[in-house]
Amino acid sequence: MPIAGELVTETLGYDGGRHVTAYVPPSPPEAVVYAGDGQLAAQWGEALEAAAHVPPTMVVGAHRPADETRRLHEYSPDFDPERFAAHEEFLVHDVRRWARSRFGVALPAERTAVFGVSAGGELALALGLRHPDLYGAVLCASPGAGYRPSRPLPTSLPRAYFVAGTREPFFRENATRWADALRDAGADVVMTERPGAHGDAFWQEEFPLMVTWALGR
Repeated sequence: MPIAGELVTETLGYDGGRHVTAYVPPSPPEAVVYAGDGQLAAQWGEALEAAAHVPPTMVVGAHRPADETRRLHEYSPDFDPERFAAHEEFLVHDVRRWARSRFGVALPAERTAVFGVSAGGELALALGLRHPDLYGAVLCASPGAGYRPSRPLPTSLPRAYFVAGTREPFFRENATRWADALRDAGADVVMTERPGAHGDAFWQEEFPLMVTWALGR
């Protein structure tokens, strides 16, 4: 079935030029999901079209750098705080400003989520915990261990949905650690395990369920 929405890619000025891709639903967006790994995440907006209880949802993803070490340093605040902070500024201000000016999308936190897989899951957690006034929900799949819960956690916390595969024990442990820490701090948390290994299609299959939980009607 052909995609009903549209994929739009433009280049913003960060780091000498960084692509950002948006999945634009066929109806005016009532919710928005921001993400790293935009060349992957935005493509999954198509999966939302068939989901029964998902409102028209825009997915806005900033592309990752080609170098994996650089990606890790941008996505996790504990490796290279200065590089992370620059990338955080790009996502929180430049990318959101682009979505507002290009598509007229400026929704409140309760209609906004941040999403990521693997190292991108760490990025989603960091952005959600640092900016709960902007992102009302964190959608986190198979997070890495470079970013771990600190004590104490912030008093204002986003809702959080975690998923991990039964055949990726390292990443399942990371997801469970975060889910337990946030739940103990009073956050609304879902933790789900699915059959699969790191990188399996269950991430994409879970995405509509995540968005339904966070932003559904």
